[in-house]
Amino acid sequence: MLVTAGCASLAPTDDAWPKVAVPAVWSAGSNATAQGAAATSLAQWWQRLDDAVLTTLVEQALRANTSVRTAQAALQQARAQVDVQSAGLLPSVGASASAQRSRANNNTGNTFQAGFDASWEPDVFGRVRSGVSASEADARAAEASLADVQVSLAAEVAVNYIELRGLQQRLAIARSNLASQQETLQITQWRLQAGLTTSLVTEQARAAAEQTAAQIPSLEASLAQSRYSLAVLTGQVPGALDATLAASAPVPQPTAELALAIPAETLRQRPDVRAAEQRIAAALARVSQADAARYPSFSLGGSLGLRALTLGALSGGSAVTSALLGSVSIPLLDGGAARAQVRVQSAALEQARVAYEATVLTALQDVENALVSLRGDREKLERLTAAADAARNAALLAQQRYSSGLIDFQAVLETQRTLLSTQESVAITTAAVAADHVRLYKALGGGWKT
Repeated sequence: MLVTAGCASLAPTDDAWPKVAVPAVWSAGSNATAQGAAATSLAQWWQRLDDAVLTTLVEQALRANTSVRTAQAALQQARAQVDVQSAGLLPSVGASASAQRSRANNNTGNTFQAGFDASWEPDVFGRVRSGVSASEADARAAEASLADVQVSLAAEVAVNYIELRGLQQRLAIARSNLASQQETLQITQWRLQAGLTTSLVTEQARAAAEQTAAQIPSLEASLAQSRYSLAVLTGQVPGALDATLAASAPVPQPTAELALAIPAETLRQRPDVRAAEQRIAAALARVSQADAARYPSFSLGGSLGLRALTLGALSGGSAVTSALLGSVSIPLLDGGAARAQVRVQSAALEQARVAYEATVLTALQDVENALVSLRGDREKLERLTAAADAARNAALLAQQRYSSGLIDFQAVLETQRTLLSTQESVAITTAAVAADHVRLYKALGGGWKT
């Protein structure tokens, strides 16, 4: 149960559960977020990016990714284990039949038997019920783990997709700048032929153009690798998405502001926290199960059947046999194994408690880090956009003034380098802002239905 008041405490009512201090509000605010309003639903947060291709990729990954399928199989296994444990609470009934022929002292005889056997172990001290509770908690933990895989997968697909779109923008910038530099190189060659400049200037222009051209193969390789990563994440072979992702498109950005839930509500939303809670519940049940194993166990058994010397005689009333048995088993001397098993499960419980605390602290850190990164990158992007506009104007003016012979070529080179650098920084930071939103959605536990 999560409660917030000033600095709230995350603690179930059971004293065996850990208490973790949870802040009432997030310390790192952001221009893209608001606190105190009704929290934005993030079950399908990728739709907030308003990109149909991304939505298709995420949905396909959630259906076909191998990690999701593995987690689904683990959940099926955990649920089957609940049925196995629950069966121990019910009586077991079996049927048997036999035919025997024996010979002794030249006398031959036949014996025929058929009947039913039943047995039941009353769960007086709760050992079996504790085992069932542990298995049920394991199943709930497996369900939460599946959700955690889905959350991580959706975020990974989106980050890779954003990286791909960012690389496409950077590749377009490099090609545009290369075209501009090649035009400048042509101008210097004309001026050299006219005797208005030197070979040094022409070679400087050629060097600048070649340096920009050298970036293009690297960007193309990174772009191909991003396509391959997305294909594998969606359960396909590398190259399967080449046609789908060939066309360039802008980096997707959220279409609306995000209202944050308070920290305690965020922790309820995160599947990894829920899984850690269920692992504590399972460990608690196993401590109870180990403790109950130290006490006597009872069993009731019985049989009802037919026994005769011939098959025909089995239908007679005199062939009916029955038996009823009650027994008790009391552990007396086991070398301390039962008590040691309790200590083993208690240590496992402590591990689960510590793991839960670590999960909660990591969850809080994830959100705060995402908020800080988002705020910083948004401010950085605003500055870089202004710098890119100024660099574009400066490059245009320098080109015009050089063509008129009013400035030397060094000024043109400097403005072109600055333009390429700032434009690339804008593209990188634009992708970073979008990725920051994705990481924030993931940190808030978005990507699954509670």
